[in-house]
Amino acid sequence: MTTVFAVLWDMDGTLVDSADYHWQAWRDTMAREGHPITHDQFLATFGQRNDSILRTWLGAEVAPELIERVGDAKETLYRQQVRQQGIEFLPGASEWVRRLHQQGWRQAIASAAPRKNVTAILEALVAADYFEAIAAAEDVHHGKPDPEVFLVAAGKLNLPPSQCIVVEDALHGIEAARAAGMKSIGVTSNGKSLPADLVVHSLADLPPNAFANLLQP
Repeated sequence: MTTVFAVLWDMDGTLVDSADYHWQAWRDTMAREGHPITHDQFLATFGQRNDSILRTWLGAEVAPELIERVGDAKETLYRQQVRQQGIEFLPGASEWVRRLHQQGWRQAIASAAPRKNVTAILEALVAADYFEAIAAAEDVHHGKPDPEVFLVAAGKLNLPPSQCIVVEDALHGIEAARAAGMKSIGVTSNGKSLPADLVVHSLADLPPNAFANLLQP
């Protein structure tokens, strides 16, 4: 019986560069709330769950109702931008997603983003058919570096961690992959060091056998 393997993709910064859309949505939403933020504040929290971000900006005691209202407003604005302006795969990402699909690898998205955001991105990319599962913010209680999102994604594919490879661009994501017992590929476009099993500046730099080699005994 042939062993089935999977790739669990982080989304923001790995498959797509959506940072500017997130920055514009947070900037405008927080300004309307009377709590303007700087770009440096945004960068310091980018990739975290909305509840963590807003507790950092508004204080640890911020009401859950306020977190939900502000977070929903920001995400609605973000999705509007994605749909109106479109978005493209980062270099190499489209080719690898299609190649892995053709080779029989199973694929899932494992992201801190809300499910509606993931769906909006995949629709804009016309890539939803390549991914069998989505593990999003609603599916977990703990954000990365906790391994929960990757374990949930693997569970949705009904595969053990040992048969999964994580692709990530952030330190917390690589730490989460390691904690989940999964191999990892780090994409470090900004030159920062990542403790992944394989590190590249771009997915376009990956050798043809990169994924298969990582899971060889």
